[in-house]
Amino acid sequence: MDTNKSFHLLQDADLKGKIVLVRVDHNVVKKGIIYDPYRIDATIGTLYYINAKGGKIILMSHVGRPKNKKTGEIKISSDTSVQPIVDYLKNKLHINFKIPEFQEFENKGYIGIETSVNHLIKELKEDKIDGIYLPNTRWFSGEESKTEDADRFAYQLAGLADIFVNDAFGSWQAHASTVKVTKYLPSFVGFLMQKEIENLDRIYNPERPFVAVVAGSKFDTKIDSLFALLKTADYLVLGGVIYNAYLSAKYGIEIKGIEEEDLQHAKDFVEFAKDHPGKLIELQYIVESDTLEGKFEGKHRTINIKELKPGQKLNYVLDVKKESFKEESVLNVFHGAKTVFVNAVMGLTPFFNEGTIALDELIDENPDAVKLYGGGDTMQELKRLLPGLYIVALDNPKYYIFTGGGAVLKAIQEGNTLGLAPVKALCD
Repeated sequence: MDTNKSFHLLQDADLKGKIVLVRVDHNVVKKGIIYDPYRIDATIGTLYYINAKGGKIILMSHVGRPKNKKTGEIKISSDTSVQPIVDYLKNKLHINFKIPEFQEFENKGYIGIETSVNHLIKELKEDKIDGIYLPNTRWFSGEESKTEDADRFAYQLAGLADIFVNDAFGSWQAHASTVKVTKYLPSFVGFLMQKEIENLDRIYNPERPFVAVVAGSKFDTKIDSLFALLKTADYLVLGGVIYNAYLSAKYGIEIKGIEEEDLQHAKDFVEFAKDHPGKLIELQYIVESDTLEGKFEGKHRTINIKELKPGQKLNYVLDVKKESFKEESVLNVFHGAKTVFVNAVMGLTPFFNEGTIALDELIDENPDAVKLYGGGDTMQELKRLLPGLYIVALDNPKYYIFTGGGAVLKAIQEGNTLGLAPVKALCD
């Protein structure tokens, strides 16, 4: 996709003296702590450019899931505050962002943007502060609303600024701050978003052979992207609970912890895979554990899937043995690949790490392949388990780490970046 023909790019915007509302995906805070600032750092180029061109910045991001999906109640707490992000930006860049405070309504979060923000905008225009960072967008009742509240919130957001910039590739849901605000402001694509879209093209039009590795805890959240990958990739490798569900469906066994809904999805996938013979690479050795609490001596064992028998019952399967990645057929697939896409943690964190380490080391053995890593847990586990490789990957042109693994899978499922609602909104 030629982004120059589809979008208004940030570098084409007149920013001098303008207030610029920037949607970022700084969702890296868990219970008040930043464990990996990669997604913050990835947006710094956009923020620096806006500032250098004379723009005044208002940032906004979601953090966590403060809304109870069943009751609709919104909980405002320090666990999902943007304050740690503001502190990080201050320490890293020596810039001072202020967070406006609004009135909280019981169980409803913030109803909307209040006029109290005006004094901060005045300070921003007078250079008394370097920027404004709005509270967690999901603290506002309109952010995820399906009613006119979403339009009202988007209109209030637009009223703060002259220009809207979306640099939040990972925030692919159609929310007020990612989609509806584009109706009310001239809208532009930030540098990170541009880079993510460009790298998606390496998945849509890969140099072949193309190998995809996908793992996860729920089959239903990835089923559509798995169907798409089985059609478009040359080889597909599964891991995590979705691999367990697949094994249960194919070999007629029972694995503890597999839900009936996931098993049904897996059965559909097994049938679909019959139309694509030779594409699905099965990892031969898995790790069965009697407990989820840790990797304890005598409580786990290796299972060879070729010895599985219909009706056999296994306890929790929590990892893939490293020997699986030493099988000649698996080695040939990864060593011969020209493009590898990884959205996978193979084992239950933080105890079962063997499969993830073996996978990432095997991928790195191929110096010629383009290696595209999905964000989230995939990135964090690479950093935790193989910090040296993670540091190399950040600067190696053969590697690219997306900031949003879920967004990549959604884009793969849709077959086009315009299938992501925020991207399409920028186009419209």
